[in-house]
Amino acid sequence: MSEKLKIKLSIADRVYPLTIDPDQEEGLRKAAKNIEQLAKKFEQNYAVRDKQDVLAMCALQFASKIEQKGIDQTEGTKEAEDRLRALDQLVNSKISF
Repeated sequence: MSEKLKIKLSIADRVYPLTIDPDQEEGLRKAAKNIEQLAKKFEQNYAVRDKQDVLAMCALQFASKIEQKGIDQTEGTKEAEDRLRALDQLVNSKISF
């Protein structure tokens, strides 16, 4: 069993102490950095009332990217399946006697 690691992440001017597996550290730090960068962008470009609004917009943006990737992947998979079916039919028609 691997030893847990204690880290602190700063998001929206708050520090969050976490106990994690060492292999999660890089991903969590990158995620926190991305949130901070996006939050600054929203604060600079839009009239924002408070940090909660900024964080809600960050969450929406990240969640929508994940959902869109799922949609795109599903559409790509369907296209590949259709092509494979067509190829299978072509092969079967050529080897049938």
